[in-house]
Amino acid sequence: MTNRWNNVLYTGVTNDLKRRVYEHKEKSIDGFTKKYNIDKLVYYEATGSIESAITREKQIKSGSRIQKKRLVNSMNAGWVDLFEAL
Repeated sequence: MTNRWNNVLYTGVTNDLKRRVYEHKEKSIDGFTKKYNIDKLVYYEATGSIESAITREKQIKSGSRIQKKRLVNSMNAGWVDLFEAL
């Protein structure tokens, strides 16, 4: 996820993507995403288990900003909000 200007990136894990993105959009949970106005879904992956999701989250978080931008561009070159398509 990112903010309006695409200059802050956030990676997280959830078992209900639509609900979680909605919570970010509504700013209903205090924390990093609320503080930095992160409310635009620009990339997501589905996995078969919570364990593999957490492993993948750690891989993404450990990558550089350039790697994260490449990952988003591979799925969503225009960095449009994917929420409505869920």
